[in-house]
Amino acid sequence: MQSRRNDFDVTNRIQTTDVVAVHREIARLFRLLYPGAAHVAMDRAFDDVSNIYAGRYPGLQACDTGYHNLQHVMDVTLAMTRLMDGYERSRNGTAALGVRFFQLGIIVGLFHDVGYLRHTTDTTAKNGAEYTLSHVSRGAEFLRHYMPQIGLGDCAEEAAELIHFTGFEKRVADILVQDPVLRMLGSLLGSADIIAQMSDRCYLEKCRDRLYIEFVAGGIAVKKTTQGDQVVFHSGEDLVNKTPAFFESAINRLERDLGGAYNYAATHFGGFNLYMHAAAKNVHFAKEIGVKGNRVLRRTPPEQTQTG
Repeated sequence: MQSRRNDFDVTNRIQTTDVVAVHREIARLFRLLYPGAAHVAMDRAFDDVSNIYAGRYPGLQACDTGYHNLQHVMDVTLAMTRLMDGYERSRNGTAALGVRFFQLGIIVGLFHDVGYLRHTTDTTAKNGAEYTLSHVSRGAEFLRHYMPQIGLGDCAEEAAELIHFTGFEKRVADILVQDPVLRMLGSLLGSADIIAQMSDRCYLEKCRDRLYIEFVAGGIAVKKTTQGDQVVFHSGEDLVNKTPAFFESAINRLERDLGGAYNYAATHFGGFNLYMHAAAKNVHFAKEIGVKGNRVLRRTPPEQTQTG
């Protein structure tokens, strides 16, 4: 059996640095669920997100955040699609997502981190990571303007609220979504964001070498308090050592705030949650690094994503 490759998903079948490959797989799952249904808006969104992250979209600079990059977006959107697929295939009296909400979930997944990207007129930030604490609200504003451009203006406000399930600017309970199906969609999205990144084969290396840098720029590594600066993460290695504790808090968010929606991945995969299995392996390795001190991170994360 071939070892999982650094730029492939948890099944080791889909190259997550290849937008075309991810798009093809998502379209395949869509067609299996909704034979004959059009997915024009979804296709347009894939084209646009490729151009946006490459710096080919009017008004936005290319992505310059090493962790929250296009591969991360592809990973999350693929996980979101699989969770929605699992939900649709395991419904027992609950309302269906249907074509409209399924596409909405994919589109918000594709743009859930667009708030990290700087505008071409931006003279304030030197790197998109400086918007870490506000990137979700910035993404919501983008979606309000973007959704009408792809023929989904009636979903603009819904999209702008759903994106908050991926962040911490609002408590999940305070997100303004009343429709239970839409709340489920939001829970699936928030769950996908967590399980996709934590199951990445190079997750720990990315935390050490990329995410820590973003945390420094975004004011996460050191917090300003009335008593002075409080160091949260001393280094990339410290961030890795604190991964097990973060995983425990992530599990709590997945179960309590997001209603256990991550379990629909097991339905999609026929009974086994590949995402949680891979995430647990990463956490186990992080614990070994912290306790034994003789384990070394050697994987090399991919640098670029093919945008077509």
